Amino acid sequence: MTAAAAIACRDAAPLAILRERGQREVFCGLTGIVWLHRRIQDAFFLVVGSRTCAHLLQSAAGVMIFAEPRFATAVMEQRDLAGLADTHDELERIVARLIERRPDIRLLFLVGSCPSEVIKLDLARAAARLSVRYAPQVRILAYSGSGIETTFTEGEDACLAALAAELPASEGASTRSLMVVGALADVVEDQFRRIFAELDIGPVHFLPPRRCADLPPVGSGTRLLLAQPFLNETTRVLEGRGARRLSAPYPLGADGTAAWLAAAARDFAVPAARFEAVIRPARERARRALLPHRDRLQGRRIFLFPDSQLEPPLARFLAGELGMRIVEIGTPYLNTRLLDAELPLLPAETLVSEGQDVDRQLDRCRAAAPDLVVCGLGLANPLEAEGFTTKWSIELVFTPIQGFEQAGDLAELFSRPLLRRTRLEV
Repeated sequence: MTAAAAIACRDAAPLAILRERGQREVFCGLTGIVWLHRRIQDAFFLVVGSRTCAHLLQSAAGVMIFAEPRFATAVMEQRDLAGLADTHDELERIVARLIERRPDIRLLFLVGSCPSEVIKLDLARAAARLSVRYAPQVRILAYSGSGIETTFTEGEDACLAALAAELPASEGASTRSLMVVGALADVVEDQFRRIFAELDIGPVHFLPPRRCADLPPVGSGTRLLLAQPFLNETTRVLEGRGARRLSAPYPLGADGTAAWLAAAARDFAVPAARFEAVIRPARERARRALLPHRDRLQGRRIFLFPDSQLEPPLARFLAGELGMRIVEIGTPYLNTRLLDAELPLLPAETLVSEGQDVDRQLDRCRAAAPDLVVCGLGLANPLEAEGFTTKWSIELVFTPIQGFEQAGDLAELFSRPLLRRTRLEV
């Protein structure tokens, strides 16, 4: 069986899609800073927001008060919000002090929040002005992580879209390259680099890079392989600069990773026999790692609340490689274009809900009584109190889950809560 055929497509019958608009229960886009600041090692994220924003980041990142992370909050006080202070002058003073104190910063993001959005603070214009002042020492960009405009993972999309607009242009269509788009753990990037090298696919670039000096070029010869399904605006910017996206499932699980790599291999004309020889050892290790978790999870029913937009690829992995039964796949947005290779792989009877009316969704969850519920922190404790077994969806973004070597770890994130429940009952 070839990698392209390793995942069986369902029949052509359309999925049942429920579109809901009501009260939502999701993190805001500022949370993306927690993994982005670890990924881009010489970048700094300055949130222009309130003390609530600072508390959110401090709590989400688990940063101790004496640590010196590469993010901070320029706190807007009441006089700023009331228009009694010149917020642009205040911001310029804070940026000057920050750059003087942290001369290692090469890329500074000014990150909008709910308060800065409400008073219409033009951070893009401020970033352009400050970028001229501090060139070439520091590149300064702006994006919005406001909960008014972005959900949990859309903060990463906004950040990478701002970065994509600044990428250098490649020399032309004859300059073929592969760009893997989406923040990945360093260990996962290293694994993929080795596989691409063995397949003789290259040059290969990653966005975001580990250091801003390594911004990849983009042009008509660039092929995009998305590592995350929530990068709609980033993809739009890159395609606007001539790049072409390769349609593929996302690299979750043994078969999902194989199909993701196969999309690049086809475009770069890698012979099928060579592709199979290169990926076979890692794919078999991944399948062996999944076996004990499949024994625990097969036939179990799972309900996914909307949180990260990772829900459809996760559901495909859980159903196809672990034998779970999907009750409902909730997702904040259903981007059918970026999920064109994922949706046909879902079981035909699956209910997909886009958006959220949290009370109605909770009613459906209670009525279905699933074995496992994947949800945000705000719902997990109340559902646990009602007797449900839950999995925090935020862990699926913070944990390295992509690639062959992480397939077993990904499966364990779902089997562990059920094992914990069994031990507690005993």
